[in-house]
Amino acid sequence: MENYIQGILNSLIYCFIGIVLLLASYFVIEKITPEKSWKEIVENKNHALAIIFSALIIGISMIISAAIHG
Repeated sequence: MENYIQGILNSLIYCFIGIVLLLASYFVIEKITPEKSWKEIVENKNHALAIIFSALIIGISMIISAAIHG
């Protein structure tokens, strides 16, 4: 039972670390780009930018996942 609880705790910690790293990388990318991407996607309905940012987020998520998993 102790190993089961430890496994759940480790999963929660790694999940939290992954989410924090993903958000941090998004904010870095947001600062690098000349315009505010969220405003461009939501207000101007720029579908191409939405696809690019979704691919970017998926890619960063895969990198974080691989780094955490080992």
